[in-house]
Amino acid sequence: MKKTCMKIAAIATGAFLSAAVLAACQGGPGAVNSSSSTGNSSQVLPVANNPIQNNATANGLAITAAQVENNVDPATSKAIPDCLQIQLKNTSNQTMSNLEIYYSMTDSKTGAREGYYQKLDGLSLAPGQTRTIFFDNGNSPGHYPENKYSIYRTSPNEVRFSIQVSAPGFKPAAARAIKGPGTGEQSD
Repeated sequence: MKKTCMKIAAIATGAFLSAAVLAACQGGPGAVNSSSSTGNSSQVLPVANNPIQNNATANGLAITAAQVENNVDPATSKAIPDCLQIQLKNTSNQTMSNLEIYYSMTDSKTGAREGYYQKLDGLSLAPGQTRTIFFDNGNSPGHYPENKYSIYRTSPNEVRFSIQVSAPGFKPAAARAIKGPGTGEQSD
């Protein structure tokens, strides 16, 4: 009887911990992703809604390119593994900092949808500057974490991205990108 009770207690504890871990991994309305431009030690979890609250109307921030497949490194002009890659440009005469991003991805066949939010720590744009950022779990400046279990990485269907980047005092910039059918390349 004592061994049976101990086994039941161990199973119950394991089930409770599994449920707690699963709940934490699911994100939820209040989930916020922390990230770093020089490391990927934090998890990237989906969020229920876009938390960006920016009603500015001044132009100045632009997304000049966004892609999720057939990527090319702008510094070397060589092919790199598929990832969310965004080229940002500051067309204003002020330095931009405290940038943040929200992007959603929708599976065109199933309708499944996920959204992700991150502060773009370490990123600033001088007046007239263009910078490319990557969501590839890289460790270099300008590289940010991604969820390697996202729809983008796991769906064999076309996945449509909707992207919004925000800088305080400037109208948010928006772009779209599409991953064609197939699982394609996987990030390391």
